[in-house]
Amino acid sequence: MVPRDWELVGAPNARDLGGLPATDGRRVRAGRLIRTAALGRLTDEDLPVLGKLGPTCVVDLRDAAEQEVAPPDRLVGEPRVVHLPVYDPAHPVFTYVSAVVLGHDLNAYDELAREGMPAAMAKIYRWFVTGESARAGFGAAVRLAAEERNLPLLFHCSAGKDRTGWLAVVLLTALGVDEAAIRADYLRHNELTESLREVLLAAMTRRQPELDPAAARPLLEVRPDYLDAAYDEVRRVHGSFGAYLRDGLGVTDEVVAALRDNLLD
Repeated sequence: MVPRDWELVGAPNARDLGGLPATDGRRVRAGRLIRTAALGRLTDEDLPVLGKLGPTCVVDLRDAAEQEVAPPDRLVGEPRVVHLPVYDPAHPVFTYVSAVVLGHDLNAYDELAREGMPAAMAKIYRWFVTGESARAGFGAAVRLAAEERNLPLLFHCSAGKDRTGWLAVVLLTALGVDEAAIRADYLRHNELTESLREVLLAAMTRRQPELDPAAARPLLEVRPDYLDAAYDEVRRVHGSFGAYLRDGLGVTDEVVAALRDNLLD
């Protein structure tokens, strides 16, 4: 696990992917890939920290509708901002999850509610592998990270756990990082957001008193089963992660080589 020598109060799960070990003996270069939640809730005290991180490119994986209801990202300097929405407004699981988060009427989602939130989250992770906007967004983000001019690159979605988490998995796998290290980084979200998660859960149940906190909690966590669902979908559709990178995301061997040249020490 890479030690934290900085933190963002308004994005407590923010972290540098630097230091994670690749299987060829090298490590991910520090200060080059930063994963966070959305930056709209950064405090004034967070801004000097973000300034020291100095992202050249900020990749936002949210849909325009998500951006509209959230505070605008607080940025330092003039980083290049690239919107790569990984979202499907017509997907029933996305609309169900949004309804739970926003406190909307859940009567239309009885079947999904019966299946449970963990099953809904697993469906979203499988969609990360096959969904059209997911493949386009994740593929474009990897290509951006392979270009020296975009580094340091910061990437985020809303909560910085699912879309951001899968993009981190994709980048780290392309870099040759061991799967155990990738899983450990993915699961750190729960540790880093424990107190925030309880605040969010309380707010959700105040808005929607009939909402069972135990049923909603899986939405606010990351779980090994979610990641396994995406890995299983990669194997089912493409056979291997390398084929997923190439055929699913359009990431060529040349892009992978550039990624490793620019991001491994």
